[in-house]
Amino acid sequence: MTRSKLISHVVKPLLFAVCLIPLLLLGIIDLGANPIETLTHHTGDWALRFLLITLAVTPLQKLTGIGEIVRVRRMLGLYAFFYAVLHAGIYFVLDQGLDFRAVVADVIERPYITIGFAVFLSLIPLAATSTNAMMRRLGGRRWKRLHRIVYLSALGAVVHFLWLVKADLREPLIYLAILLLLLAFRTAPLLTRFRSAVFSPDH
Repeated sequence: MTRSKLISHVVKPLLFAVCLIPLLLLGIIDLGANPIETLTHHTGDWALRFLLITLAVTPLQKLTGIGEIVRVRRMLGLYAFFYAVLHAGIYFVLDQGLDFRAVVADVIERPYITIGFAVFLSLIPLAATSTNAMMRRLGGRRWKRLHRIVYLSALGAVVHFLWLVKADLREPLIYLAILLLLLAFRTAPLLTRFRSAVFSPDH
């Protein structure tokens, strides 16, 4: 079996099933005294984790030289959106009882909800344009430019988490460190090209 077929026929289906585990855990974890809060935090945590995992695919592909790895990136990104939808849905439906005025007031008055709402909105066009047909319709350059928003989405998600946490900041700071590392990996080639262009002997 070729590496391409291995990724398509073995790795992707297996990974698809693994990505459902956080959802299945909702049926067995202890929801505690405040089940809505537990559900909200669980889905939000996994939305952020899948965002960071999605961003890690390209660096992993470059470090390993296995180009086929990028074939799982779209699925991981859609799982990030899936858990973000669950996160937002639990807040809208279970926490706020579909009270639109209460939601608007929360978005205006509570900064961590403001940025969380903005992050959720930013993920919608990314999910909507994730298909090959939309990539062709937008054109490769415009599609890539649009999907760079994911870095801002991930940063906003980390800030949302930081502002939400009242005491122990270790977990959100770990996520922030991972994101900064991924951003550094992303920008390093651009900085190298910039330095070469500016400081080349022709200038």
